[in-house]
Order: sequence, then structure tokens, then C-alpha cells
Amino acid sequence: MSDRLPKLDKQAYEKELKRLQAELVELQQWVVETGARIVIVMEGRDAAGKGSAIKRITQYLSPRVCRIEALPAPSSREKGQWYFQRYIEKLPTAGEIVIFDRSWYNRAGVERVMGFCTTQEYRRFLHQAPIFERLLVEDGIILRKYWFSVSDEEQIRRFQSRQSDPLRQWKLSPMDLQSITRWEDYSRAKDEMFVHTDIPSAPWYTVESEDKKRSRINVINHLLNTIPWEYVEKSVPKIPERPASDSSYERPPRTQFRYVPDVAKLLEKDLLKKQAKEAKQAKEGASEGTSKKGSKGDGKGAAASTKKKGDKKKKSKKSKKDKKSK
Repeated sequence: MSDRLPKLDKQAYEKELKRLQAELVELQQWVVETGARIVIVMEGRDAAGKGSAIKRITQYLSPRVCRIEALPAPSSREKGQWYFQRYIEKLPTAGEIVIFDRSWYNRAGVERVMGFCTTQEYRRFLHQAPIFERLLVEDGIILRKYWFSVSDEEQIRRFQSRQSDPLRQWKLSPMDLQSITRWEDYSRAKDEMFVHTDIPSAPWYTVESEDKKRSRINVINHLLNTIPWEYVEKSVPKIPERPASDSSYERPPRTQFRYVPDVAKLLEKDLLKKQAKEAKQAKEGASEGTSKKGSKGDGKGAAASTKKKGDKKKKSKKSKKDKKSK
């Protein structure tokens, strides 16, 4: 892509991310104090960066206030329910934030493309979703819907990166890889979904995600700027003085407890060896320096002594000469 923006500078990114995360903590405080309810819907193509953005949003938030909901495939019982029913159970109560890592929009995306729902179910969803979301907003829930957009080239690059990374291979599934072979089908499904569900009371916001760092900064900034929150004065509890020890208490012997083995000390071996080596070299260097200094001092002393002896001889000769002249 010729118009692709350069990768965001890492140092600038980390500095701004910390600032935004501090504001998210303030937003959380406002949610708790006012009893606000926030629902954040994160949608987009596979490997578009939704998960990493959610991780940065929730990094310093309390899990008792901010929950992540990533629902699995519906059970046989859930399949017999009204489609939105299992999502309603996960909606926030007063003083909560809920982030849906994929949401009810599965029906308009994966289910539609992969044939997991009928055409009738799909059409019913497109009709009911805007009504459902208007009801949420009318009841006072703050709803934000984000679509993470990524190019096909970048998506493949990220899939390949996951394939070679044992820590992220679990993120690859046959279903994810279908998004490569069915790229245009997913594009059409997304376009139709936007036509029916991008409504004034619950609009879609697109997040350009070619650069994950940029997308994280942008989505957090947008979230903070579009929610009408305010700073709330909070009283930080004072840490009390520890009371004087009760002399009657005696700690049981350590041998009575099971301790986790200190395997971490093995990580320090190389560091300790390096430090010991450096200390030894410094000591030897200091010792050698002292020795050289002493040698130089001895030379000066010998020269001074020779000079004194020469002066004495001159004085003695002069004295004898004076005596003869007398």
C-alpha cells in the first residue's frame, strides 16, 4: 500500500499509551461512582488486532469492574434460545464495563459466510440488531462499536508470524484461515452488515489496523473522547502504622511449611559470576596501580637521596678549602 503510514515510534507509543491508560483508570473510577454501564463491541477480520487492543485497554483496570466476554460456540440449549438471549446475560450492571471480543455480530460475519445460519435467520438478525441496540442505548447503556480494518497482505503476514511463534500458535485455527480463502465473501458480509446496523444511536467506528500500535492509541483515545465522563475526586486510603508486636506470638519453624523451590536463583548464576569477575579485575587493576605508584615513588626517593649526598660532598670540599686558605 503506497499510502501506508510509517510504523509508530516505539518510545512515543509507550509514553502515550501510559497516559491513556492512566485516563482509563480515571474513567473506571467515574463508572463506579456514577453507576454507568458501558458496552464495547470489538469486531473485525481475523488477526486485525482486536485482542491486543483489548489487552491494552484492560491492562490496569479492575477485573471486577471491566469484564471481557468472548463467548464460545452456542450450546444445544442456547441454539434453541432467541439469538440475542445469551448476550443479554453478559450485559453490564451499574458500575461495570463489558468488552465483547466478538459479539452478536458473529451472525452477520462468520455464521453468514460459513453457512452456520439460514438466510432467514440472517435476515432476521439484520432487522433485529438495530432494534436491540436502540433498546440498550435508550436504557442508558453507553454502546461503542469498533471495526478493526486490515489489508489482506498484512493479515497473511500476521498469520505467518503466529505460525512460527509457539506462544501464539493457539491463535491459529482452521476457521481463522478460512478468512484468507473467503476474503471477498467476508468483505461483502461486512458491507451489508454496515448498511443495516450503522445507525445514528449506535454507529460503527472503523479502526485502521495496519499498524497495531497506531490502532491501540487511536481506539483508546476515541473511547475516552466520546464517553461523557468526568474526573472524580478519590480519597487514597492512608497506610496505617504497624502496631507493636505482641510478644506472646511465636512464628512456627520454617521446617513445618512447604516452600516453592527457588529456581529463580539459577537465573542469577551468570550475573553473579560476571559481577565476581568484574570485581576481581577491578581489584587486580587497583593493586597493579598501587604497585606502579610505589615504584615511581622509590625512584624519586633514590634521586633525592643521591642529590643530598652530592650536596654534602660539595659542602665538605668547600669546608676543607676554606680551612687551607686560613
